[in-house]
Amino acid sequence: MRHYFHTRVVWSGDRGQGTRTYRGYDRTWRMAGEGQPPIECSNDPRLGGDPAKPNPEELLLAAVSSCHMLWFLHFASQAGVVVRRYVDDPVGEGESESSGAGRFVGARLRPVIDIEGPFDDATVAALHGRIHEVCFCARSVNFEIRIEPVHRAWPPEPAAAGPGQGTP
Repeated sequence: MRHYFHTRVVWSGDRGQGTRTYRGYDRTWRMAGEGQPPIECSNDPRLGGDPAKPNPEELLLAAVSSCHMLWFLHFASQAGVVVRRYVDDPVGEGESESSGAGRFVGARLRPVIDIEGPFDDATVAALHGRIHEVCFCARSVNFEIRIEPVHRAWPPEPAAAGPGQGTP
C-alpha cells in the first residue's frame, strides 16, 4: 500500500534582493501541513542559520525520535505497560566533507520513561527492539540508531529524609 505525506515549505528569507549575493538572504522558511500552524525554521547556525529556529537536521532527529516514541507507546499499551511520562533528548552525529557535503552517521535516542506500577525491565526493554521493524522513519534512514533508554518507576519514590528532616 502506498502512502503520501504532504507539507508545504515556503522560503521566508528574501531581504529584498533575493539570492543576488550569497550573504544577501536569510536561510529561513516556514513549514506547515494543511490546516496546521506554521513552524518557523532555519539553517544550521554554522551555515548562517538562526539558532532560535529548528533546522533540517534537528527536524530529522525529532522525526526519528517521535516515531520511536509513538511506537513504544503503542507496544506498551498492547503489553499492559502503563507509561506516564516519556522524554527523549536524542543526539544525532553528523560528518561534513571539505566540500560542505554532509550526512548523518548515527543517532542515539535516550528516552527517560516513567512507568506505573511494578514492571519487568527486560520486558519493557524488549519493546524498544521491536520498533525498528515497523517505524516508518527508522526504516527510511541509512544511519545507525542506538536506543539508550532509562525506565523508571512512577510515581517517583519520595526522597529519603536527611538529617533534621522527618518526625522527631
